[in-house]
Amino acid sequence: MKIKKIAKELVSLTVLQINELSKILHEKYGIDDISLTTNTQNPQTSAHQKTKEKVQTKFDLILKTPGQSKLAVIKLIRSLTGHGLKDSKELVDKVPSIIKSNLNKAEAELLIKEFYKIGALAELK
Repeated sequence: MKIKKIAKELVSLTVLQINELSKILHEKYGIDDISLTTNTQNPQTSAHQKTKEKVQTKFDLILKTPGQSKLAVIKLIRSLTGHGLKDSKELVDKVPSIIKSNLNKAEAELLIKEFYKIGALAELK
């Protein structure tokens, strides 16, 4: 019964609340990413596949949701990209939108934090 109650609470969270939960899980417990899928592969096969996979070094920053303050997001996009007001507004209005491409991981994670600070949700691909 307790698990069902927790699940119900999680489903009802807003984007900002999910971001806050993610931050707490990362800072207090060191949990970076929670995957809701199950791994049915053999662990040895999975480890072998990981060594064969290329390590991604360049990322695209994608705006998923602008949150409550679209104006703040538009201003941030303008400062990051040099786009005009109209182009920046179109990126915010047509989410998901690629904001910047070919970023290294450290730079991309810093930018994600900037979006998080103003209540927007962004991700890397």
